[in-house]
Amino acid sequence: MNFDNLGLLPDLVKAVNDRGYSQPTPIQIKSIPLVLDGQDILAAAQTGTGKTAAFVLPILQRLAFVGLARRKQVRTLILTPTRELASQVHESVETYGHYLDLRSAVVFGGVRAEPQIAALERGVDTLVATPGRLLDLAQRGAVDFSALEVLVLDEADRMLDMGFIHDIRRIVEQLPKNRQTLMFSATFSKEIRLLAGQYLVDAVSVEVAPANSTTELVDQMAYPVDPSRKTDLLIHLLNERQWSQVLVFCRTKHGANQLSKKLLEAGFAAAPIHGNKSQNARQRALDDFKSGSLQLLVATDIAARGLDIDQLPEVVNFDLPAVPEDYVHRIGRTGRAGSSGRSHSLLTLEDVPLLKGIERLICKVIPRVQVSGFEPIDTPPSPGQRNTGASDKRQTAPVSRAPEQMARRSRGSADESHNTLKHRFNTPKKTGSVG
Repeated sequence: MNFDNLGLLPDLVKAVNDRGYSQPTPIQIKSIPLVLDGQDILAAAQTGTGKTAAFVLPILQRLAFVGLARRKQVRTLILTPTRELASQVHESVETYGHYLDLRSAVVFGGVRAEPQIAALERGVDTLVATPGRLLDLAQRGAVDFSALEVLVLDEADRMLDMGFIHDIRRIVEQLPKNRQTLMFSATFSKEIRLLAGQYLVDAVSVEVAPANSTTELVDQMAYPVDPSRKTDLLIHLLNERQWSQVLVFCRTKHGANQLSKKLLEAGFAAAPIHGNKSQNARQRALDDFKSGSLQLLVATDIAARGLDIDQLPEVVNFDLPAVPEDYVHRIGRTGRAGSSGRSHSLLTLEDVPLLKGIERLICKVIPRVQVSGFEPIDTPPSPGQRNTGASDKRQTAPVSRAPEQMARRSRGSADESHNTLKHRFNTPKKTGSVG
């Protein structure tokens, strides 16, 4: 199977080949003919499977057979949850439409609206937008939806998670009812199916992988370590394994800033990317990371979706996500488009329940890899006690002045607790199925 077999225009096939792609992915093979036929579709695919091209290519083909959009008109609307994803999708629209006479634009918040209004003034065939900024521009009268032919809800599950459902409803109310609607999501949750029932007509479901699965091209591992030594372990791995390009995930914006600062102090080219950064700063960091001038991009989950980085080899979960599904999206940044990759999770004792939840979700056991010199101390030191690293021996707090019988009972209880925690922390050591 190649792109010619999918019935695409030669100009589109040429643009795809220019990117170095010769064979379509499963989601593209299933989706492109349906979109070309005008079907509404609800598609689920794990990240990194080429789903953007699965809707961009057939949409561009449909648009190519009709005249250009008129003043302020939009013929195709692609809604995305984040600025980064909007930029990535728009880049794909321009890349694949390189040999076609079509106009496109992208609009999102965090930047001046005037240039976006100017771009919409003459009309665009494809508009990629985040919901909030699009509503603002619509209220200003900068966009005309009367000629809209296709609506795409990309990363629909993420938009629901981020609370965009009310904005989406307000936008859809302004669109023609006689349109084609495509919904792409990493998961088929009940909420997603309910949304699809409201906006899609006679939709065809397309699913190319089990829900919430992780790609087999990503080698996943977890490294047990004490919380106080996570940064030291990361620096050790960077030095020992000579990683050249690493996307590091932290749970909080403050954590991303602090880790980025420590990595800079250790001599690594690193920068944080999260919601508190201006759009220009975020785009600059992303561009530097893609070009190779930035070795480490330290991100919160705002970057878990939509970052399209060719052949990204390493993803590090410095903090495990609180929501298991976010783990799938995080590690989906590597192992894309047929390339292999690795995911490394730093595992503290407190993170074990989170990892268990992830393993239940993906139906896979993530092997633990112990790094010499970073063996965790299974029970934390008492207040005021200094932890000097992996060479420290586990110390026992002084027994209070109590009868010997009480002291023995206390020690027995402590030993039982320690053994239980040690078992939970260090097992399993090999991959397999989770029951």
